[in-house]
Parts: sequence; C-alpha cells; structure tokens
Amino acid sequence: MSFKTISIIGLGYIGLPTAAVFASRKIKVIGVDIDQNTVDIINQGKIHIVEPDLDIAVHAAVTEGYLKATTSPEKADAFIIAVPTPFFNDDESSFKPDLSYIKSACKAIAPVLEKGNLIILESTSPVGATDKVAAWIAEYRNDLVLPISDIDGQEIDINIAHCPERVLPGHVMRELIENDRIIGGLTVQCAQRSAELYKAFVKGECIITTARTAEMAKLTENSFRDVNIAFANELSIVCGKLDINVWKLIELSNRHPRVNILQPGCGVGGHCIAVDPWFIVDSAPEQAKLIRTAREVNDYKPQWVVEKIIKHSNKLNTKKVVCLGIAFKPDIDDLRESPALAITQKLALLGYDVTVIEPNITVLPKSLKTNNVKLEELSHVENLKGSVIVLLVAHAPFKESLNSTVLTNCLDFCGLGK
Repeated sequence: MSFKTISIIGLGYIGLPTAAVFASRKIKVIGVDIDQNTVDIINQGKIHIVEPDLDIAVHAAVTEGYLKATTSPEKADAFIIAVPTPFFNDDESSFKPDLSYIKSACKAIAPVLEKGNLIILESTSPVGATDKVAAWIAEYRNDLVLPISDIDGQEIDINIAHCPERVLPGHVMRELIENDRIIGGLTVQCAQRSAELYKAFVKGECIITTARTAEMAKLTENSFRDVNIAFANELSIVCGKLDINVWKLIELSNRHPRVNILQPGCGVGGHCIAVDPWFIVDSAPEQAKLIRTAREVNDYKPQWVVEKIIKHSNKLNTKKVVCLGIAFKPDIDDLRESPALAITQKLALLGYDVTVIEPNITVLPKSLKTNNVKLEELSHVENLKGSVIVLLVAHAPFKESLNSTVLTNCLDFCGLGK
C-alpha cells in the first residue's frame, strides 16, 4: 500500500473511530483537532466520547505508536477531513449550510501538502462542497495543480474525493469496516486512489462514482429516513388528536405484508438526519417539497411534546418535571440536534424545575446549567413523586429498570409502556 501516513482532521464521533481503525491496520495516523483537551485525552490512550469498543482500539493504537493527536497538521500521504457542517446561526429559518469548518481544515493542511497527496472530504456536505475543497486548496497553494471536476486524464498534483461516512452511532467500529463505501472523485483517478486507501480496512464494497453523486447519495439516504420518520411522527400527532394509541395502531398496521411503519419519537436528532435534508432543500427549494415538509413535521414534534407536558403539568398542578433521556437516540452520549435536549431546554426556560436522568453523561451541557435544572441518577426516579415524569429516550437502563408503575404514570414518547 502506498499510504504510509494518514492524517485525520477532526477527532469527533467519526474522525476518531476512523483514525483508530486505520491505526489498527498498522498504518501511522496523525489525528488533528483544534481542541487541546481532546488532543491530550487521546494521547493518553483514552477517549472523550462514548462509542462501544472505541476505547480499546484507541488505547492499543496509542500504546503501539500508530496514533498520535496534535492541534497542527503535519505532512502525510492522505488527509481525511471529518469536521462539522452545521447551519449558519444568523437565521434559523434559512438552514443554509456553514462550510467554514471545511474551509478552515483546507487552510490548515495547505502548507504541508505535497505532490501525490490525497484529500478526502468525509464531512456530510451539500452538493458541490468537494469542488469547493479543490478551489480553496488552489487558493492557498497556487503552486499545485488541482483536479477539475469530471475532466479525466488531467495531470494533477493532488487527488481529491468525497467519501461520506454511513455509520450508526453505537455500532461505528463495526460498520466502518463492514459497510459499503460510496467514493466520489473529482476525477476517476481521484476516486480510484481513494478506494485504494479505504480498502486498507473496508470489507464492504468500495463503489466509485462522481463527487457530486456521492454528496447527493448521503443526503438522499438520510432524507429517505427522515421522510419515513416524519410519517410516524405525524401519525402520532393525529392519533393524539383522535385519542388513539399510536403504538397499538402501528403494531396492527404493520401486520400488513407490505407495510413497515417506523416508531414515532419526540423528534429527530443527530448531525445527519436532522441536518442533511435541509442541504437538499437549500440547493433546490422549489423542487424539494416533500423533503421540506418531512423536515417541518419532525422539527415541530418537540414543540408538540412540550405542549403535552405543559397540559399534563397543569392538570397535576405541578411545575416539577423529570426528563428521562436527553441524548438524540438510545444508548449514546451524543446530544447534537437532540429533540429531547431541546424539549428539556424549553421546559427550563418556561420556569419548570427540571430533573434530568441521562445515564450516558456525567455533566449537564452548558445550555442546561441553570438553577432550575439538575442531573440525577436513575435510582432517584422512584423518589421524585409529585413530578411529571417524561420518557424521551428509550435507553437500555430505562427498559430494564423502570417498573410498570412508573411507565403507567409517565408521559411516554418512546412507546415502552404501550
């Protein structure tokens, strides 16, 4: 293999597992992150996020000398960019993608680039982002010849491609290896070179396509899931209006051989499904009507949950609420775009005394560090009488420990009590 050293830019939920998997193949990996605390933790052979089996892999990689973390990029054969792609904060209604983190990553690696290097954008991005990477690198390094999209046979100095991650939090270490990878190069040569790199650990198929198609593929996959979740969430809202048990309704409907309705929740979270569809809407606002509507349904669901909680608390004449779970999905510590967290924040702002029970964190996020919010252990739930108990995330400990009395008397937005 021609790649002796790989640099991963961004050591978060995707970057760090990717670094660890490459290092497990005895390839030298330089991880780069702007957060000094993250760098220090990793260099101690520890991890700063919750992901099964990641701690073992990182400890082994650091101990054996195949992984080190730093705040400044160093020379490498390949650079994988795995930084966030959020929305701009100036207008919450516009949902325009913010590519500043990707641009900053390009600026950071530009001084250490050499002819023959490979750059792969893994960050989930709107269509055209990989072309922007080439343009930014060209701006910072006008001595290098960069590829022009879809023009093959060029004499180029740097190969550039897009390869979106397609992993499920909680199963990242396995899925990085087993899942197929879509690899979109600015040219065929760029894609082929990228496939060579990923074949160092990927057991699934490495499928070559164009960069724009690869970018759209990731957005399409998550938009498909978002639309299906929106149907379930809207169904729960309709059933709430008609006084029908949505869980029983879905169970009965799914007995049809060609029907498979998903389970509703308190919204949609995470940095993929809750974000990616808006990238399509932003690119084609007049055409993406269904995708937009699905996003609006799922974005509305947390507000609907808050209204239910307020109504129930008024009925019980209490301002005390216990929120079970604030992560964006079960059994992880990831709070990004979490609807459960948004619900909890809203209740705190409305003046409720909120008790958070979240088994996957030890410290409340900044947004909840107020006098009327506290973090408690699950064992305390039985002692919180007189409170409205709200089940927001179906963590395994909740399934195992919550008795039928608690489930019967709580507002269950996960269907555990059914």
